[in-house]
Amino acid sequence: MISLNLTNVKDFMSHLLLSETFDNFYFIEGEIVTFNTFTIDGYIQKDFFDSDAELTEYSYWKNLREYCFSLIRGKRTPLSFRLVFSLSRENMERTVRKSTPSLNPDDVQGLYLNIRYDGSHLACVTGTSFKTFSLDKSLEHAWDDMVKKFLKQKKIEFEEE
Repeated sequence: MISLNLTNVKDFMSHLLLSETFDNFYFIEGEIVTFNTFTIDGYIQKDFFDSDAELTEYSYWKNLREYCFSLIRGKRTPLSFRLVFSLSRENMERTVRKSTPSLNPDDVQGLYLNIRYDGSHLACVTGTSFKTFSLDKSLEHAWDDMVKKFLKQKKIEFEEE
């Protein structure tokens, strides 16, 4: 787990809300505080859809991005927000096989990206969750490195805390 200080808030918010940068991540949950507190659960309610629809467990960010943008945009910045993303199941399995071949992808709950804004400071914290106990930290380190590489590739400025 690492914490990254996102140094250019305006640029990051553009990536988050106006571009496809994070669209292929699962949206796990979020909370946006403006004139009210809006809490969003990314878990897909499968009963809402036709039974023949092929659905993932969580919504992709691309399906909620515009809605979240509508809550945030305006003349005043949000008081705070927190968003939890996860690498999609397919990408998570690929990452596990590539970085830690000895680990079974089914033993990994998820690889997470937690984005938090407190009104002035914007941070990104990585997280790794296993279904079983493991002392091996190689996947966690690989995920941390992947996130830093991803942010650099997207030209998102950050500092390690």
